[in-house]
Amino acid sequence: MLYIFASPPFYTTHVHLPEDGDDIPSKIRNNSKFWPYFRDTVGAIDGSHIRAYPPSCDRSSYWNRKGFISQNCLFVCNFNLEFTYASTGWEGSATDARLYEEACSTDDLIIPPGKYLLADAGFPACTGLLVPYRGIRYHLAEWGHASVRCILFYVVLETF
Repeated sequence: MLYIFASPPFYTTHVHLPEDGDDIPSKIRNNSKFWPYFRDTVGAIDGSHIRAYPPSCDRSSYWNRKGFISQNCLFVCNFNLEFTYASTGWEGSATDARLYEEACSTDDLIIPPGKYLLADAGFPACTGLLVPYRGIRYHLAEWGHASVRCILFYVVLETF
């Protein structure tokens, strides 16, 4: 996987860094749930664990928190589901925040000024990333209604 994502023809064909003049996708602009809240978003970033088979002397550093041996790869995609960045080959024990820090320090990952990426809580709260607030439980109302619907559906089925 390391060679596929990091080498031509995949990387040169499918990975394009966002540019300052890129248009906002119509999926964002024409949906009142998203516009104007995500008008400066250029995409989403996340790490992905891909199973790996390193030499036995390196296996301990590739052991991840999920309990298997892997590479941690950092990917960015835009709202058109196109890759805009890929960094592969990190040990499974490396965190998403570490991969992001390295990508920014080597100037590989370029986020245009005034724009940001959506990220999960594994990333640092910093300029260029929009991460959830720590300690906040989101979507509680939706989860509560979903369980009520499920219980009601079950009761209705049981009566027939």
